[in-house]
Amino acid sequence: MSESDLFITCPKGVEYLLEEELQVLGLTPVRQAPAGVWARGSLESVYRCCLWSRLANRVVLHLATVDATDGDALYDGVQQVDWRQHLSVSGRFLVTFLGSNKAIRNSQYGTQRTKDAVVDALRKPSGVRPGVDTRDPDLRITVRLHRDKAHIGLDLSGDSLHKRGYRTEKGQAPLRENLAAALLLRSGWPDIARQGGDLTDPMCGSGTLLIEGALMAMDQAPGLNREQFGFERWPGHQPMVWDRVLREAQERARNGRRTVRARLRGYDQDRRVIATAWRNIERAGLGDVVHVERRALSDFRNESRAASGLILTNPPYGERLKADGELAGVYEVLGNMVRSEAQGWRLGVFTGKPELGHAIGLRSDRQYRLFNGRIPAQLLLFDVQPANETRVRKPGEAEPVTPRIANRERADMFANRLRKNRKALGQWARKQGIECFRVYDADMPEYAMAIDCYGDRVHVQEYAPPKSVDPRSARERLGEALAMIPDVLGVSPEDVICKQRQRQAGRQQYEKQNRSGDRQVVMEGGCQLLVNLKDYLDTGLFLDHRPVRQWIQRHASGGRFLNLFAYTGAASVHAAMGGARETLSVDMSRTYLDWARDNLQLNGFDEKAHRLEQADCLQWLSQRPEGADTGFDLIFMDPPTFSNSARMEDVLDIQRDHEWLVHRAMLRLAPGGVLIFSTNFRRFRLSDVISERYEVTDITRETIDRDFRRNERIHQCWRIRHDG
Repeated sequence: MSESDLFITCPKGVEYLLEEELQVLGLTPVRQAPAGVWARGSLESVYRCCLWSRLANRVVLHLATVDATDGDALYDGVQQVDWRQHLSVSGRFLVTFLGSNKAIRNSQYGTQRTKDAVVDALRKPSGVRPGVDTRDPDLRITVRLHRDKAHIGLDLSGDSLHKRGYRTEKGQAPLRENLAAALLLRSGWPDIARQGGDLTDPMCGSGTLLIEGALMAMDQAPGLNREQFGFERWPGHQPMVWDRVLREAQERARNGRRTVRARLRGYDQDRRVIATAWRNIERAGLGDVVHVERRALSDFRNESRAASGLILTNPPYGERLKADGELAGVYEVLGNMVRSEAQGWRLGVFTGKPELGHAIGLRSDRQYRLFNGRIPAQLLLFDVQPANETRVRKPGEAEPVTPRIANRERADMFANRLRKNRKALGQWARKQGIECFRVYDADMPEYAMAIDCYGDRVHVQEYAPPKSVDPRSARERLGEALAMIPDVLGVSPEDVICKQRQRQAGRQQYEKQNRSGDRQVVMEGGCQLLVNLKDYLDTGLFLDHRPVRQWIQRHASGGRFLNLFAYTGAASVHAAMGGARETLSVDMSRTYLDWARDNLQLNGFDEKAHRLEQADCLQWLSQRPEGADTGFDLIFMDPPTFSNSARMEDVLDIQRDHEWLVHRAMLRLAPGGVLIFSTNFRRFRLSDVISERYEVTDITRETIDRDFRRNERIHQCWRIRHDG
């Protein structure tokens, strides 16, 4: 097998880690998708992935993408695959079908049509035909339906790769093995183990974290104890290549066992799960490396002699402890325990109740959003310091500035409001898979600021106070807010970035304020996007347009997309991720087009199909539409309210000029195409001429997401089509 397209699935939220792991295993990641990564690789790299991946669920060899507008189209597309390369006429196979559309409304119907197509493609005139086997098939066929396209593949992993072979029985609410591995990687366990540190889990359950930690510390492939993989009965299997990969893994495991220094200990108050943990440890062959025993959390003692190490645990979510009050007590005991028993260590807490993290009494310096099955959860990471320790500043280091609280009662009211918002919006965002959202927007007049969460960092924009407000009072209230935000939102003060937002002329809001170059990657709708919280007034991602971008992603499949006033190209990335065959992003700023290029490349899209053009949009639209610059199925236009940039040939006033802008953009549409026009000018009124000439739908309300409903004037938005 030469290099082929592959889709490697993983738990939701683990995509970043999986992409890094695939590169180490010899595959070339192409782009991330929700709960998976598209990649290219050879057969040897596929074998390494199946044997060595600690994060993947399945490794799917992509065979074809076919039309699936209805059952007949799906049947015809599946039949076109050369199944004789993959399954004998007397073989047994299983179909796994995911997704639905208007015509294929359930997975059973899609499964049946796929099965019929495979059987009919292989059936001999004599009547010999392959059969379906749901228990032990020779071949597993996967079909992933997205809108009207079906992605057909072969699952070369067999059973999900999270099944390592050591866990045949489960404790209560067990972690899957690959999720446990993700937690260990996020917590920095491999580096801690190499430096001689130990691992402890004071609420270890069935021992999954400890076993996965031991396999990492010993350099043992997680699939080494599996009985079989899906590729072993596939006609394309090459036993000599597989034997070479397997022998190498066995040799590494022998060397790792001889050199491992880490010791791993676990405790749990439940006698039954400790018994289960011991059986899992023995099946994994780790009885000499991992030790577990029955012990209540309140009786915990750190028996490690290592100066540093990792305490990583997954407290009960509420299944065994029913009330949040009881759970909060567990977190408080855990915090007291680690401060007294594990100074200088790292603490990681994986929890479905992140709002209880404050009860630990330590400040989390990192938070990662993950899913435990379908349960939104967070990994909170802490450096454990004594309760009374004062950090000594390094030579030359500036003394930290502690914001002063002038009015405690007023500050507490702000903190309570922010805490309430965080609880409600944080839960909503986790369920929606949203990493960046607005948590506060001048909810209290005394604290006139917008507060946005970007992963584990916070972006604060203070609205410039009117002249009637005493500047000293305004500074006091800002200081109070900055003093409360880190504790309430669970971030370090260094990860709170504060700016003052004033009325801007033209593109001043885009001009550079700083030169840190500090960019971070955030996720939105399966897209990776770069943001910069420090160097510009805006961050590179307009959060209020999230629903618009998601709508574009859902409706871009197979079409051509034009992004006018493109800024950093986020909408173009969403269109490309949604399957647009071409995109064109037009903006006047070279800086932001370079940023857009980085965003596209980050998601695996190149400039052949996804063009960037530096131009004044007014001048570009005034040119006669022709060639590749016309015939777009979908156009997004979000102009500035006013612009008099020196690089523009004219001055833009959105109220005065929008009628001309819309008319010129409509000339670029293909028949049946759609223009999405948006503006954040609060006093804007759409011209009656536009409403009379085109089919216009006001979609403002449906483009205001939950985190912006306190300020529904954040923007206005219309969907515009040619009338008839």
